[in-house]
Amino acid sequence: MDQIAGGSWDERLNHLYCCSGGEALEAVRARTIEAVKRYQELFSAGDDVQVALFSSPGRTELGGNHTDHQHGCVLAASVNMDMLSVAAPNGTNQVRIHSEGYPVLTVDLSDLSPVESEKETSASLVRGVAARMTELGQAPAGFDAYVCSSVPAGSGLSSSAAYEVLVGTIFNVLFCNQVFTPVQVAQIGQYAENVFFGKPCGLMDETASAVGGVVSIDFKDPSAPIVRKVDFDFPATGHTLCIINSGADHADLTDAYAAITNEMKSVAACFGKEVLRDVDETTFRATIPELRKALGDRAVLRAIHFFDENRRAVQEAQALEKGDFAAFLALVRASGMSSSLYLQNTFAPSDPKQQAIPMVLWAAEEVLQGTGAVRVHGGGFAGTVQAFVPNDKLPAFLSAMEELLSKDMCHMLSIRPEGGCLVAG
Repeated sequence: MDQIAGGSWDERLNHLYCCSGGEALEAVRARTIEAVKRYQELFSAGDDVQVALFSSPGRTELGGNHTDHQHGCVLAASVNMDMLSVAAPNGTNQVRIHSEGYPVLTVDLSDLSPVESEKETSASLVRGVAARMTELGQAPAGFDAYVCSSVPAGSGLSSSAAYEVLVGTIFNVLFCNQVFTPVQVAQIGQYAENVFFGKPCGLMDETASAVGGVVSIDFKDPSAPIVRKVDFDFPATGHTLCIINSGADHADLTDAYAAITNEMKSVAACFGKEVLRDVDETTFRATIPELRKALGDRAVLRAIHFFDENRRAVQEAQALEKGDFAAFLALVRASGMSSSLYLQNTFAPSDPKQQAIPMVLWAAEEVLQGTGAVRVHGGGFAGTVQAFVPNDKLPAFLSAMEELLSKDMCHMLSIRPEGGCLVAG
């Protein structure tokens, strides 16, 4: 702790949290010191106990809304909100995690089979990550950890992926000699969420959190996704990236998310394929009348969204690489329109009275007036909205969001250059 307080880690902390010194760095330093203190208190560890500090960031989806589960292309980025953990091996076969604000979690690694009663819980993710690493020839063992998070639950920044990547990174560093690459850590996290947690997610969230920075990802072969870093200076654009929590509860929406995946796959199945990425688009478009009769309009519209959105994700990366931010914003606006009209994930059909995301989109457009860009963010239905706000309109934008929702519902973010990692230890 003395090294942290004395500034020995300042360069590392500045790099990860994009705080550029000053009060922001002081806050990060204080948070890190507090995490070490909490670990010592909770696990009765003295100053002589050697611990390691880990961090796993939240992510924002910049392009490719619901394309990853169809083996499509996405554009994503890690952000400067993260899960921070102090951890150390405990010499047992049990993982003990104290997450701030939650009861202690204990997972016995002697049983690495899915546990029905653990589904949709953090315990299932820990067990699933350990199980997959064991299948891949490693021997993850027990550790003690304290975890605190600045990734708000329900923020659309994928706290679940950050948690999976954090657990995977801790196992990877402490017990696996870091044999797993960031992409492999992401794949292990996805496996845990699919098989043990019980959610049919794609791979975008975990990859963005594990790899870090702005990344263009092609999931045509999910076992070996093509991940490319995109170098772009967002602060130089004069815009601020904002994520707005709509305030609606996005629990109990697994069926709504699954319906998107299932309907897209039902279209693919008509062509003898498992996912839409493997379907010829020209053939699909020529077959739309027959598909409507067989599957209904919504499945077809969602497939139309996939093909267009898959192209847009590539075009957005190209626009950033060329430094053409205006073209990028135009593509973001087109993505938002497609998600609203064709993908139809701005509210759940099961609860039509709840339309918080369309309300936020309306309020944002009232301020932006055709500048910047705004769109539904992530899974949708009741989650978050993403906006690129011109800095001269930021005060009015924040005021409008507070008036519609409440304080602390609009998060101003920076792109973090590094993914899940060992900070020090």
